[in-house]
Amino acid sequence: MENMNFLRKLPIPKEIKDSYPLNKELLKIKSQNDLEIANILNGIDNRLLIIIGPCSADNPKAVMEYALKIKELQDKYNDKFKFILRCYTAKPRTTSSGYLGLLHQPSSNKQYDLLEGLITCRKLFLNLIENTHLPLADELLYPENFRYFSDLISYVTVGARSVLNQEHRLVSSGLSIPVGLKNSLSGNNNDCENALFATRIDHEFLYRGWEVETTGNKLSHIILRGYIDNLNNNCPNYDINNVISIYNDLINHNLDSKFIIDCNHSNSNKNYLLQIDVAKEVINNKNKNTLYNGLVKGLMIESYLNDGNTTLDNLIYGTSITDSCLGIDKTIKLIEELYDLLNI
Repeated sequence: MENMNFLRKLPIPKEIKDSYPLNKELLKIKSQNDLEIANILNGIDNRLLIIIGPCSADNPKAVMEYALKIKELQDKYNDKFKFILRCYTAKPRTTSSGYLGLLHQPSSNKQYDLLEGLITCRKLFLNLIENTHLPLADELLYPENFRYFSDLISYVTVGARSVLNQEHRLVSSGLSIPVGLKNSLSGNNNDCENALFATRIDHEFLYRGWEVETTGNKLSHIILRGYIDNLNNNCPNYDINNVISIYNDLINHNLDSKFIIDCNHSNSNKNYLLQIDVAKEVINNKNKNTLYNGLVKGLMIESYLNDGNTTLDNLIYGTSITDSCLGIDKTIKLIEELYDLLNI
């Protein structure tokens, strides 16, 4: 271990939670959000989930300003949509370089401070729930870190690179909230099936220094984000034929899943503006095909205050430091159009 320097022992999750607790009033709000999301995935509530927000949370002030705009949309379109606020605090990087998220770099000086990051993220989550009453989504990038925020998060995703990882699957099987499993970069349906199966059953394994057992997550499901073929082309997989084909394949293996459609990444050919077209096409598909309508329970949209993206060396308030996002004006217009399009 001569190449690993242990800098300091960080507080355990309980210590951070006790220092920045979720009060009873906010717990009720969070519990109600969890119930509503589960009811949508289970077909009890016929609203559509809209998982929306910046590619990565950065400036807490900008994230709050954005979140308050989404709250206005929730209040206005509550009869058809249930919004979940994307608040991704740690980001995977292909080469493990670049901006790693608020958890690692909580201030704009680019310095790493994981203790400050844990506190900053927890305070942001608490403030978001208190001021918007919206449910929060984060990415399960580092499964051990989830315990610091497990009482605040209502939805987690496992990314296309992580979905093949054993630890992500095992920890997902022990969560009581929905876990969205993105299809792998190759688009191999077997990857989806194996991940889904693993998260649905019980396991026993080592986690945070404990021997733990899980009972399986009945709310785990698949997020279709498109894939990359052998020629490095982006290929969408949200159309009616693809969704029904994947579903039938799952049924043949005694599995069942609802689907969330990621409007960005390979489904949009990595063009953030095309999220608008993807979202509209999904709604049109839901309107014209009964099975597709029953299977597709939500959209995932990358959106922030401003269009596009920026870099750590040229920070622009309310602009994504990672993937490009739809600005809030385009987002509001899109949600209005989706509301008018969707038949419920």
